[in-house]
Amino acid sequence: MIRHSGSLLRRSVSWVIGMGILVATLFAILVRGSVFSYDTWALGASLSLVSAVLMTVPLLLLGAWVIIRGCGIVRRVQLMLIRGAIMIAFIYMGYAVLYVASTNTVPDEIREEYQMIHPLLRLAASPVIVFDPSAFRQPDGSMLEDYRLMGLSANEANLHFVQKDDLIHSLDLVTDNRSEWRNRAIELGFWAFGFHSLHHRGVGDHLHVSLRLPG
Repeated sequence: MIRHSGSLLRRSVSWVIGMGILVATLFAILVRGSVFSYDTWALGASLSLVSAVLMTVPLLLLGAWVIIRGCGIVRRVQLMLIRGAIMIAFIYMGYAVLYVASTNTVPDEIREEYQMIHPLLRLAASPVIVFDPSAFRQPDGSMLEDYRLMGLSANEANLHFVQKDDLIHSLDLVTDNRSEWRNRAIELGFWAFGFHSLHHRGVGDHLHVSLRLPG
């Protein structure tokens, strides 16, 4: 009886860990796929997001089926977990679609500015903003002058202003009083997602992230 309970616990833990890794991986695929669609096919934000969702949800269901099948769980529990994976898929899609239209995760004083940032940038930054809302930094004249000192081009600096699609294509994340490994991981994460990212270590230590207009 004890052995059976221990085996069931290990299987359950394995399933939870596997699903956590799977969802995190698919979030990365969702963002990277959206940026790829935006850059390569010049699709709008909504169509880029939809195309990425259509790619990632089948992968979520396939990955869940492989994990569940590999755990050796009885048929009835397998069906229950598969239904749970389908529910996660719909929640996952809803999160992706609704989050980019929401600004409730940021303080009132920066909500209007944040809402104008490109939805794909907001989606990619969502894990940071959700756990650290104060990380978002509003640009000002002195910050734009800093970009010249950082060696950024005028076009890169101008991405902080509204572009021809009526959206802002850049945001800054505060890195002061945050651990170095955390800042480096976020910088590399945005780079892996297909964004341009640069950690400025001068006055007003921050991470500059941008989504360039399709070329």
